[in-house]
Amino acid sequence: MTDLKLLEHLETYLTEHRKNRFHDVLQERTKHFTVATEDVYQLHNTSAVMRTCDVFGIQELNIVEEVNSKSIDREIAMGAQKWVDLNRYGSVKHCIKDLKLNGYQIVATTPHTDDCELYDFDVTKKSCFFFGRETEGLSKEVLDEADCYLKIPMVGFTESLNISVSAAIILQHVTSKLKKTAINWQLTEQEIFEKRLDWCKKTIKSHDEIVERFYELKK
Repeated sequence: MTDLKLLEHLETYLTEHRKNRFHDVLQERTKHFTVATEDVYQLHNTSAVMRTCDVFGIQELNIVEEVNSKSIDREIAMGAQKWVDLNRYGSVKHCIKDLKLNGYQIVATTPHTDDCELYDFDVTKKSCFFFGRETEGLSKEVLDEADCYLKIPMVGFTESLNISVSAAIILQHVTSKLKKTAINWQLTEQEIFEKRLDWCKKTIKSHDEIVERFYELKK
């Protein structure tokens, strides 16, 4: 109850437009799909993938930094770091273990394996789409652990796309297809509540002081 009262209090600091925007965006958010990047070299690529996740309503992004460890490029992410939940891992093994424990199938995106083309992908399964390094692609460990392999149909001489472009193509397709199903793909009421509270705190300047005063008055 206290957290609900806190949320209501914090929302008094927001404009009606901002509150309505939070509501509308959260109705389109999902954890049915998630994304993982593996040791991406170029910082702007990871940042662009985060922005793509936000655009297509993917609430969580998993970043494996077994070799490369960098900070999100705020300019490229365009503020998406406020709205997308970032899970960081020091190893592929740990990342995959967590994802599988949370019911995700591991989908390796690769142009070199003839398993499933994008248009045939079964969106009913809870899935994490793995994207690999710019030149090497996904590691053998991810490929060995993958439940399926996904490729984007290409008809030119070029055999691969930039990972942020690949992520955009895949996420646009699977989220559009998902929303035409009867699957309960949206966030739970509890998850929506938690995001409203989190986004309020990330939006309001000096929110720490406001929260502290709120609890002082409740004593």
